[in-house]
Amino acid sequence: MNAKQKMRHILDTLAEMFPDAHCELRHSNPFELTIAVLLSAQCTDETVNKVTVSLFEKYKKPEDYLAVPLEELEQDIRRIGLFRSKASNIQKLCRIVIDKYDGDVPSKHEQLTELPGVGRKTANVVVSNAFGVPAIAVDTHVERVSKRLALAKPDDTVLEVEKKLMKLVPMDEWTLTHHRLIFFGRYHCKAQNPQCPICPLLDLCKEGQKRMKPGIVKKTKNKAMKPKIANEG
Repeated sequence: MNAKQKMRHILDTLAEMFPDAHCELRHSNPFELTIAVLLSAQCTDETVNKVTVSLFEKYKKPEDYLAVPLEELEQDIRRIGLFRSKASNIQKLCRIVIDKYDGDVPSKHEQLTELPGVGRKTANVVVSNAFGVPAIAVDTHVERVSKRLALAKPDDTVLEVEKKLMKLVPMDEWTLTHHRLIFFGRYHCKAQNPQCPICPLLDLCKEGQKRMKPGIVKKTKNKAMKPKIANEG
């Protein structure tokens, strides 16, 4: 099995396991998605969603975030890790969006990465989910799964992982693959206690094989149990 065939096998398996994989950050427009992804750095999507329920009720547009003192915004997102720096970046971002882009979040990747608090991963998530531009955002789940399945080397940087995935995955599948890799990493191939015994990709995962003691590994059919997903639907 060559690299392309291996990738195709992985993609087909992930499609069977997670046919409905999607962005789990709640949002209703590109601006809200940008704020949500900015908040999600070093924080779970679940926590972000709890905070944005009230946040997006109070702040509808960039001007709203600038109409309050920084301390007030900090208090509104204090349950989020690094809330002080994130609050500051949100206000700076909003000022630029208003002054440079007439209040609308830009749709170009290079424009997004110039905004405070918006890195390459955030920009990839926004362009792919809000504007339909194919992209693979490499978060902690995507990086972990890619390295465990030997799609990237253990010491590869996040950017190197992204570039390797872009070469292996057909462009029209980039965005969906990003979501499915996240679901696979979040609900199945977890950082701690991955579900190796029932993993249909165990034969491709040396780390998983090491985790399994001799005699325990049972050959699984190429059909995985669908993991339980929190707040599914």
